[in-house]
Amino acid sequence: MGLSVGIHQLASNPSKERNLLKILTKIERSDAYLDIFPEYMMGVRDEGIDREYIRSLAEPLNGPFISSIIGKSEELGKAVLFTTYLREANRIYNAAILAEKGRIKAVYRKMHLFDAYGYKESEIFSRGRDVAIAEIKGLKAGIAICFDLRFPELFRFMAYEGAELFLVPSAWFRGEYKLEQWYSLTTARAHENTAFLIAVDQVSKLFLGHSLIASPLGYIKVNLGEEETSVTMGVSEDEIRKAREMVPTVRMARERHSVALS
Repeated sequence: MGLSVGIHQLASNPSKERNLLKILTKIERSDAYLDIFPEYMMGVRDEGIDREYIRSLAEPLNGPFISSIIGKSEELGKAVLFTTYLREANRIYNAAILAEKGRIKAVYRKMHLFDAYGYKESEIFSRGRDVAIAEIKGLKAGIAICFDLRFPELFRFMAYEGAELFLVPSAWFRGEYKLEQWYSLTTARAHENTAFLIAVDQVSKLFLGHSLIASPLGYIKVNLGEEETSVTMGVSEDEIRKAREMVPTVRMARERHSVALS
């Protein structure tokens, strides 16, 4: 048993409506069961994002952007992971939503906001507090967003909770050594937890692309380079099982920490 995953490396533009059409078209044309899209797919200006712009796009869970994508998953009988600027009361979250066949399985509000390299996401978004893990086709998937990759404790916690697959929509900015960091962080988070990690990045003059699947043994199985493109790949439960038998670090660490805390 396996999971077919559609990786959609796209460039967002300032129009929420055009971005929605791009997402819906990709879902319709995909032969994967689970389609994954990058961070900031509700909209990005050429100069990036700011508080006023995000507030103009944000919507609640029952808003038209979110509802249209969830409705498409129901229509086609498949699953989708997409990002949104989620409005809840007086707060706006940088959020990822996992839906399957018209039903929301998980909502992840980004915990680690991108306050680095001169950016300040915390001036735009509220900080999330809850981990999000859901089962898709028999695999437990943990959700993170972009900058979360720099915080291994989040991924280890999800592994302790049974996650076998990490889904990481991203808008990883270009910059000196940023591609090297992207490779090292994604492969490390995968291998130290003997889990697949699928990082789906935006690609544009702002963002570097190179969406990838990192294997449980820490190597890159597929790399999409720097063009807008989509591919479908399979994720094998057997590969996860074999890696965890060969390198049982998650089990060993959990046993040791459990003893230390008792």
